[in-house]
Amino acid sequence: MVDKNILLSKTAAVQKHADRVKIKRSVQEHEFLQDLDRQESILFNLQMAIQNCIDMAAHVVSERNLGLPGSTNEIFYLLEEQGYIHQDLTERMVRAAGFRNLVVHEYGKIDLKVVFKVSHEDVQDLE
Repeated sequence: MVDKNILLSKTAAVQKHADRVKIKRSVQEHEFLQDLDRQESILFNLQMAIQNCIDMAAHVVSERNLGLPGSTNEIFYLLEEQGYIHQDLTERMVRAAGFRNLVVHEYGKIDLKVVFKVSHEDVQDLE
């Protein structure tokens, strides 16, 4: 059974982290590129917001017995196949999960200009 309290808690966490990103993004790109603390804050909050979205999706897939995903991306495809989310949201969440993986596993390869763009153009996808 899907636990609504888990989903509500995760939703609140997503909003909290998205709000932090919105606060920290309020500078010009050149300022962002020179501010390590701001970069790390935005990266952390994006990572946490995305992780909470993944956790919600995994909870629904598990509790509704929608299948056994072989990857994080498959969680969203299973939700789409069963009519829980639309294709456009699936695509955005797959990209978000890929971004999260890049942040978590390959920090040195992150393009900070992309992070700046994500914080301004894509954070609403998580909400």
